[in-house]
Amino acid sequence: MTTPAISSREAEVLDLLGEHLSNAEIAARLFISVRTVESHVSSLLRKLELPDRRALSRRSPGGTAPRPAAAPLPAPLTPFVGRAREQAELAEAVTAGRLVTAVGPGGIGKTRLALAVAARAAGDFPDGVCFADLVPVTDPGRVAAAVAAATGVGEQPGRSLDDILPAALADRRALLVLDNCEQVREGVAPFLERLLTACPGLHVLATSRARLMVPFERVFPVPPLSRVGGGRSEAASLFLERAAAVGRAPDPAEYDHVTALCERLDGMALAIELAAARWSTLGLDGLTAGLSDQLRILAGGPRADGRHRSVRAVLDWSHDLLAPEDRALLRRVSVFVVPFTAQAAAEVAGFAPLDPAAVADGLGRLAEQSLLTVTPSAGGTRYHALETIRQYGAERLAGTGELGGVRGRHLAWSLAAAAALAEDAAVAGGSPLGPQSAPQGGAAWRVRFDAVADDLRAALAWAAGLPEHRADAHRLARALASCAFARNLLGEAQQRHEQAARLAADDADAAAALRQAAGVAGCRRLGDDMYRLHRAAGEASRRAGDPAAAARDLAAAATVAYRFSSTFERIPEAAEARALLDEARGQAAAGGDPAAEAALALAEAAVVADAFGAVQGDADNSAADTVAAAERAVDLALRAGDAVARSAALDALSGAQSWAGDPFAAAAAARHRLGLLDRAGAAAPAATHELVDALAMAAATAIGTGELPQARDWGERLAGRPLLAEVGDHATSWLLVADALAGRADDVLATSPRFLDAWERTGRQRSFSLGPAAAAVAMVHGLRADRGARTAWLATADRAGAEDDHRHGHGAVFDSIVLLHHGDPAAALERTAPEPEAVWKWVCWVWLHWYAALRAEAAVLAGHPEAAARTAAARDLVTGNPVATALADRAQALLDGDPQRLLATADAFTAAGCPYQAARTLLLAGGRHAADGAAALDALGLRTGTTGPAAAH
Repeated sequence: MTTPAISSREAEVLDLLGEHLSNAEIAARLFISVRTVESHVSSLLRKLELPDRRALSRRSPGGTAPRPAAAPLPAPLTPFVGRAREQAELAEAVTAGRLVTAVGPGGIGKTRLALAVAARAAGDFPDGVCFADLVPVTDPGRVAAAVAAATGVGEQPGRSLDDILPAALADRRALLVLDNCEQVREGVAPFLERLLTACPGLHVLATSRARLMVPFERVFPVPPLSRVGGGRSEAASLFLERAAAVGRAPDPAEYDHVTALCERLDGMALAIELAAARWSTLGLDGLTAGLSDQLRILAGGPRADGRHRSVRAVLDWSHDLLAPEDRALLRRVSVFVVPFTAQAAAEVAGFAPLDPAAVADGLGRLAEQSLLTVTPSAGGTRYHALETIRQYGAERLAGTGELGGVRGRHLAWSLAAAAALAEDAAVAGGSPLGPQSAPQGGAAWRVRFDAVADDLRAALAWAAGLPEHRADAHRLARALASCAFARNLLGEAQQRHEQAARLAADDADAAAALRQAAGVAGCRRLGDDMYRLHRAAGEASRRAGDPAAAARDLAAAATVAYRFSSTFERIPEAAEARALLDEARGQAAAGGDPAAEAALALAEAAVVADAFGAVQGDADNSAADTVAAAERAVDLALRAGDAVARSAALDALSGAQSWAGDPFAAAAAARHRLGLLDRAGAAAPAATHELVDALAMAAATAIGTGELPQARDWGERLAGRPLLAEVGDHATSWLLVADALAGRADDVLATSPRFLDAWERTGRQRSFSLGPAAAAVAMVHGLRADRGARTAWLATADRAGAEDDHRHGHGAVFDSIVLLHHGDPAAALERTAPEPEAVWKWVCWVWLHWYAALRAEAAVLAGHPEAAARTAAARDLVTGNPVATALADRAQALLDGDPQRLLATADAFTAAGCPYQAARTLLLAGGRHAADGAAALDALGLRTGTTGPAAAH
């Protein structure tokens, strides 16, 4: 049987799976939607006959090992034995019910049964099966993060995972397996209730030692293995299979003894497997004798559950058969919550009576006795214990008095691992303007982080509660925050920075951590959190006796209220921001600190002069005063020598100059920001936030000055930022606009699915950049005379952006281009009826030149009596803008009836990177040039035939 052919796009997806990228990161890299990536992954699994995403990553040309956080189903190393009836009943229950909880004591076999049932039921769930092991989750609040990793759902700026997951999974018909829910049951229950209510096609199979107490939960008690049938029973079959795997299988004559042994173990799967692991060395007599002794010892114990007595008996007996050094190793490695390496075990467990050099041999012996399992990984062999055995080891550890010492060594190992990861991420991250196509650190770094992240979290949770380890916990929280940020786990990065602030020994350190948290909140587009955290940093600085720092922090909070007002749920009122500014001035009065003066100047430009055009700003401010305030902020930031402060001040200047009607100065300031950040070479949260904003503003202002190739370059960089992988609408917005204005229809149609998919998945947000992007796609469909698609995208534009902006700014520009394309200059003239100066300055900012030039052309083609005056005014206004100048020159040539000057504008458009307008010029020239224009439009992906003015509407 031949393997079905893999398409070129599927090959690209397969290659990126080898880099351990999420679906959203692959979508960002390839400029396609997340849904399209999911479709390609499903197709690859089917064509290559592979079981899961991990296998695909290994099949990839660049694949090395599975990405631990995103495995659909683990692949057990031993075959599943028996439980035919339970499999059928549980599979039926899972298919029929929304939430089924397989309940039973530790060691009964819940996980293996759940995996077998999930594999069996996979065909009933078109969107697949995902597996999340909650053993490493120590904080009930991180249940959502574990499920997000399992389902391939990433974080999105401006939203919490509790909001993202229901939206992302709402239309999926999938099965989610949640294993080991009992330890975080208080987090699982409310999470599942919210998730299942919002996701009607999602089914959940949970395993737990106790029911979850969730409405509509169906409980499935997992019984012991059946002992009916003697040597052919389920319990005996499991023993025989496992015994054969480690040596000689029992002879048929010994089956009665095997049956009796399994009966004494109450059919407990784990107990049977542990006993079978000893078969080759002890034989049935030794096994029976050992268990008999243990059962007599345990007979008077307080354990009420006979099944637990069986597991305890085997574990106690297996433990006592170990050499003292191996007993110590088993209990000490119980502090690891995820698979660990021999080197890590040596560092944590390698002290007297253990020789660190002998730890690797000890791990091998424990694996031979089925007390540890072996897992291959990119970083070498890893070991881990089943949860029941790990808990047993932890109990033994607590009973020896070693618990504090071993956990302390685990904490030290975690600190070293986190510090090394953070340092490597910083080195690999380099300049924030470095390689745009790869996340920080690369695939190898991400695999390393994922392999230890849960142990770092567990060590932090333990240390944070102990005063004697508070300083270590503070260090670990800071390192884990840096690593989480590099891994694009922005929600956790902010959480850890805030945790570091709470653990800080002094208020100055707390303030520093809060500033970092504010930077991450900015990357997440959470204005409320940025505002709260900068204010909290100001209070901490005040308590630390540092008035200059307090002034900077309070001024930053006031600036955020205006600069990022569109990212707030509750926008601070003007009076509140001014009060903060007054507080900041009071703190700085004693100072003369350059950084504080720069922060105050920026806050004054934002709050008093409204340089950023805030939602709550005053539209009547003097443009000249606003520019002067922003220039002062830039000068003071330069003196302070802070690249991030200078970038923010330049952003204010760019906004003020747009307001003043000087798009060239605005674009120059935006470019200056990028150069500054590039030279700074920092990748901290605040600098990263500045960079993303600077790329967007550079692309937008370049569009305003007609520099389409440059706008496209910056738009492409923005689209490739790993930070924006989960928000493809924001990432691709200016790239869509640049390509649409240039007329690259095929590129727009290729990118637009990623935009629309992300916009819908992230809750259909509104933004100054989303409306123009949607309207740009609508324009392309209008040029192609696809009325249905145009109508749908115009509806998206109405919901994604501001109404006034669409009416008077980008909407007027894009609509006019379509109307002129289809020969309806009268409608285009009506669409641009207001004088440019009559349209509110903030609405038209980057659209001013386009608006004026298209308005002139519409007047000429419609025979308007003021066509000459409008064209002359437009030519004066747009001087220096290559595209708008060519538009105005074309209008003048049409007005004068000058064919040579008209054709000259085609060359000007081509030189300016606007092939659509060059082709349109040839159509307007008519005659033999019209055929060349039609061919050029075809090459761009635009239909040349028109259906009259109606096609534009």
